[in-house]
Amino acid sequence: MTTDSARPEPSPRAMKPATAAKKLGVYLPATPEEFRAGGISREELRELQENPPEWLTELRRNGPHPRPVVAGRLGVSISGLARGGVDEALTTEQIDELRRNPPPWLVEERERFARVRAEEERLRAAQRAEGSEPPEG
Repeated sequence: MTTDSARPEPSPRAMKPATAAKKLGVYLPATPEEFRAGGISREELRELQENPPEWLTELRRNGPHPRPVVAGRLGVSISGLARGGVDEALTTEQIDELRRNPPPWLVEERERFARVRAEEERLRAAQRAEGSEPPEG
């Protein structure tokens, strides 16, 4: 028996909590139990995005953050995090400490990431010059 406050089970109209957490850019295990308990409707997701509750604002501000957010804030790829031995969620404080005092792996991964991005941009520019790809914008 369900109550009015129970969340719907994931269905075609409700997404799994993991999917909603990914769309919100938050680490699922750090979300409140009621968020993880059931499906989240598209309307609920939209409401969370437009009017985030305090727990969501706090989680986005201080973490722990999921790997894609950690990678973005450190300027490396998710694979780079794995190569550096970071396989867990990090808080904003931990990320800031890594930025202030980057270990050798982070310096190397930032350089690798910058080279990959530069090569990707070079290839896109070459494709645009050949006319095989429409210009961005």
